[in-house]
Amino acid sequence: MTMLTVAEARAKARNRLRSSMSTWATRHEPIGTSPDEGSEVSAPTAAVVEIALHPPTEKQVLQDQPAAMEWAGSWRKIASPDAGGSKPENLSHPVIDWTERSWARVGRQQIPLRLRLGTPEAVANFVGGDDARQWRRLRDRTVTIRSRFDGQPTAASAITAHTKRILGLGQAEFDTLLDVVEWLRDHPVGTLRPRQLPIRGVDSKWFETHRSLVTALLEATRRPDAIDVLDAQPRIRMRILDPSLAPSGLADITAPVSQLSELTIAPRLVFVFENLESVLAMPAWTSAVAVHGSGYAVDNVARLAWVHGARIIYWGDLDSHGFAILSRLRTHLPGVKSTLMDEGTLIDHKDLWVQEPKPHAGKFPELTGTEARALARLRTEGDVRLEQERIPWGTVLDRLTTSVEELGASTKKPTTSAGEQG
Repeated sequence: MTMLTVAEARAKARNRLRSSMSTWATRHEPIGTSPDEGSEVSAPTAAVVEIALHPPTEKQVLQDQPAAMEWAGSWRKIASPDAGGSKPENLSHPVIDWTERSWARVGRQQIPLRLRLGTPEAVANFVGGDDARQWRRLRDRTVTIRSRFDGQPTAASAITAHTKRILGLGQAEFDTLLDVVEWLRDHPVGTLRPRQLPIRGVDSKWFETHRSLVTALLEATRRPDAIDVLDAQPRIRMRILDPSLAPSGLADITAPVSQLSELTIAPRLVFVFENLESVLAMPAWTSAVAVHGSGYAVDNVARLAWVHGARIIYWGDLDSHGFAILSRLRTHLPGVKSTLMDEGTLIDHKDLWVQEPKPHAGKFPELTGTEARALARLRTEGDVRLEQERIPWGTVLDRLTTSVEELGASTKKPTTSAGEQG
């Protein structure tokens, strides 16, 4: 095996620092220090990082003795071979474990065996550069957060989850962030719009950018109730397909979920489509409403009070995300029936398949056997997808009619041309 160079060891340590810095920064007691005064412990502790240096064999030394000597010298510059001696190890610096080899043709040689970095600071000192600066910034800001909020160890989860954001803040931004969290903790303000926050320099745009971190730190201070800043309410696009249900003749509506939920309508059938164009193309249909599910925002459909008294038909893309969305909707509305999301539909339109760029690899327990088989088939075929807008509209209307009949919903078949209403 090739001798590990200093540059190669630094690369390994750099990767470890990047992947572990949030964990190291949020440990309750600094690694390698005593818990009382923060002074260095005198006895060696378990290394944070150990890297084998792969010293040469006698045969390798004989093949290129100058290279072997240069390699050993490069490690001698990193740290002196004093491991195991009487002097305590300096845990903020790299430590090299040396071993003595007695070779017949080369003689006795002190050989560097492994690199030990006993603390995150030792890792940073060895790595250097921007990565070391990033570590020290995160370390210092973690200490600041804990000191500002009474040493809350629960801040660890917030820091770990938002490490990148914390590191990306300028010093002034970071100071403002802590001021906001502290103010909100000490001055509960209840439910406000972001624009109403009475904190100088903090407007709706600032809060939109930093809300998740502010919320996480408030939870860490055990005051998640300190503020409930309202987002703009999600809006839903819907079409009332039966003119007799339309309030004042208004059939095509986009409004906040809470307002749509208060409509005094009682449709017997609700179509939920992932694709907006499909909603807009729907013909008149007795006692029916078509709602745009908006992908993963489909949860909002379940917030419409009048939906719960209707039969519901869902149609999404025949791909992994379409089934994920369907499964998600069923957690709120268990009686949802899918249409055009079966293996037969997939195979019948094979010429219209495209590749799914980022397939969902999860499992969806709310799927029926038919749906699960379709999902398995599209995965077997290489993560393909059949976008709903590619299916001929005549085929769609025929299948929707069949699905309604299978539900036993007492509604009439469409009688007008596609998109005539609204």
